[in-house]
Parts: sequence; structure tokens; C-alpha cells
Amino acid sequence: MNTYTNLQVEITGHTAVVTLANPPAHTWTADSLSALTRLVADLNANREIYSLVVTGQGEKFFSAGADLKVFADGDKAMARTMARRFGEAFEALSRFRGVSIAAINGYAMGGGLECALACDLRIAESHAQMALPEAAVGLLPCAGGTQNLAWLVGEGWAKRMVLCGERVDADTALRIGLVEQVVPKGEALAAALALAKSVEKQSPTSVAACKKLIQGARHEAPAQWLPVEREMFVDLFDTEDQKEGVSAFLEKRAAQWRNA
Repeated sequence: MNTYTNLQVEITGHTAVVTLANPPAHTWTADSLSALTRLVADLNANREIYSLVVTGQGEKFFSAGADLKVFADGDKAMARTMARRFGEAFEALSRFRGVSIAAINGYAMGGGLECALACDLRIAESHAQMALPEAAVGLLPCAGGTQNLAWLVGEGWAKRMVLCGERVDADTALRIGLVEQVVPKGEALAAALALAKSVEKQSPTSVAACKKLIQGARHEAPAQWLPVEREMFVDLFDTEDQKEGVSAFLEKRAAQWRNA
């Protein structure tokens, strides 16, 4: 595969494992955000990739977000560039064709947590800490944090974390719906890979369609999507995967997906 700034990429079966690697805290840069945007586009073009796992290198940090030194001189042009790059990268991640899973192996702060929020699912290790502390330094979450966090945990907890600067541990994150699973230290990646393996049993064309429908309700009322849901159901009959899925079930064998 191509090389991507501060991102280590490994393909395991039908899963791409992306490790954030900019020590010590795996902060994002303009180049690494552009690299993530390119990477997601490349993975979308690879029909053999069904899922994407994102984790941090080492045991302490998933990602601490942006390096505040970038904003120290008050350069608005730099601020605009970084905001755009953050938005492009995490919106691309959110639109990834398959299933994306964040394996949160430590601190996920600011843009680090926003990266995890852009994924479909989140698994946190027991020692993980999560926060959106931007307002404490005169900034705000500009990579989807105010929107995605509120969607997941509700307005009240989003306001506690964004407006009051509250940091949550893994157990609290599980209780409020910020993550879907908590595992012991060092086990997030294995748990994420196991979940990704289960995705392989699903038709990738069906998964892509279902994901679009589920996320669509964030932007429009469910009533707008109900007719679309029915049409997308019918559209699946144009795919090879639909024919294979039904045939495999009736023949009592495992389906061989083509992602087509």
C-alpha cells in the first residue's frame, strides 16, 4: 500500500488496521490528517476491505488531538487550514464504506476523541480517559465533536464534557453510551479485530447500505428515510452478494461475498 504520514497500516484478512503513530501522544498534523483522508479513499476503493480498526501505538495514548503549539501564535490561516483538514479527515472516516472500530488504548483527548467519535463503534481499555477539553484553552471541538458526541450520549453529557470540561473514564463512557465495550488493558485491539471478523459474515454491500440508512437519521427525520430504506432493499437485488447470500442460506453453506 501507499505510505501515510504518522499512520501505520496493516491489512489482516478483510480488515485494515490503522495505528496512530506520532509519539509521544500521537497528535494530529495537517499532513497526517490529509493522509487519513487519502487512506480512507484508498480503502473504499479496495473491495477486499470490509472493516477498519483505528488504534494508538503503545499503551498510554490513543491520540491527544492537535498539538497546541500549532495555534500558539494566533495564526488564523493556520487555524482555518487545520479545521478544514480535521473536518475532511474525520468526515471521510465517518463515510467509510465498511464498519469502522476505534480501539481506544489510552488517552483520547480533543481531536483524538473526535477521531473515535467518527468511527461506527468504540472499544475502550479499562484505563482509558476521554475528554473534549478545547474550551479550557479558548478553542472548541471543530472536527465533529459537538455534533457526534451529543448524538451518542445526549445533550446533557455532551454539555458536561464540552462546556464543563469533564473527563470520563472507561466505565463512565460505557454507562453513558460513549463506548460500546470496555476490555482490560492491552486487549482493545484484539477485541476490535474479533468484532471486525464478525463483519465478514455480513454481506458488505448490505452493510454499506445499512450504514448509510442508520447514519442518515442524524441529518433528516426518519420519515424521510423510510421510503429510501424500501428502495435500497430492492436495489440490493441488483447485486451479486444478494444472490449469493440467499443461495448460501438455502444450501446451508457459508456465503462467499464478492462485495459487488
